[in-house]
Amino acid sequence: MRTEIDILENEILEKYPEVLDILLRDQTTQKNIIWATNNYEYFGESYLESKQIKSELITGINGDVIMPRVQKDQILQQSRVKNMAEVFTPSWICNAQNNLIDNAWFERKDVFNKEIPNEKKWKTNQAKIEFPKNKSWQDYINDKRLEISCGEAPYITSRYDTTTGEFIEIENRIGLLDRKLRIINENVDESNEWLEATKSAYKNIYAYEWQGDSLLLARESMLFTFIENYKSKFEKEPLLKSIQNIAEIISWNVWQMDGLKGVIPFSCGEIKTKTVNLFGEEETDNSFCKGCLNSNIFEHNGTYCLIMDWPNTGLKGKKIRYIDLLQNKHQSINGK
Repeated sequence: MRTEIDILENEILEKYPEVLDILLRDQTTQKNIIWATNNYEYFGESYLESKQIKSELITGINGDVIMPRVQKDQILQQSRVKNMAEVFTPSWICNAQNNLIDNAWFERKDVFNKEIPNEKKWKTNQAKIEFPKNKSWQDYINDKRLEISCGEAPYITSRYDTTTGEFIEIENRIGLLDRKLRIINENVDESNEWLEATKSAYKNIYAYEWQGDSLLLARESMLFTFIENYKSKFEKEPLLKSIQNIAEIISWNVWQMDGLKGVIPFSCGEIKTKTVNLFGEEETDNSFCKGCLNSNIFEHNGTYCLIMDWPNTGLKGKKIRYIDLLQNKHQSINGK
């Protein structure tokens, strides 16, 4: 098993055809996710914050452009903390907070591990997980989870500690997705059944992030979590089609969004309309985004983000606007 924390885009491009393109896709716009940070603008115009992240910009001789936060230099880390409030959480804290969710779900403590707060670590429970009488392992993997402003998604998958860079072995991982996969590994031995259960686990994990580089790192980490678990379970690589399917689910469920507005970053703006007055003169009217002016998340003129409401089986779900979930409107928007 690989123990490097930095997943190389060149490796994805060479080993897994079409997968990098899927991971870069913005399903709302049907274009690519954007940089949404000015940290890379010194590379040229294609790296401006409003530009799309194209595969050719981060592969080949540019294969080391994107890297985990812990590998960025200290000045850049401090800049992102100041400008974007980017502060990543140590894995032991992620574990403690994820444990609170499972304490409530299982109605008991120390299900997956026992915390050792004084040493800032945890001891994994090696015994097979037992479920309450009224709940099954399938209920657990189908229970929905969301990480807001996810960064590199340390609450979802803990391949490495985002603050120290330490690689974490599969059996000791503590993310929301890691726990679902552990349950599947303990209860399923046939590969096709394992794949279907794993798709269900991925369909029920959601996250959003503003900055494009962090979003891509989160998506890559979730994809390689799948590959690593499959290899650990079956001692071989999953088929390319399976990897592409998981990447497709990830590209829908882990999306780029301005979390305060529910829209694609930078998509709100001034709208100019031209009219002809009674004297036949052309006039220009400017209208500004009401949502931005009034701080009302439901009135923005930007592009509201789409996510997928997945069926239990298959990859043909229903597109819904994230904003409608806040109003309990689970309506299909039919591609609009």
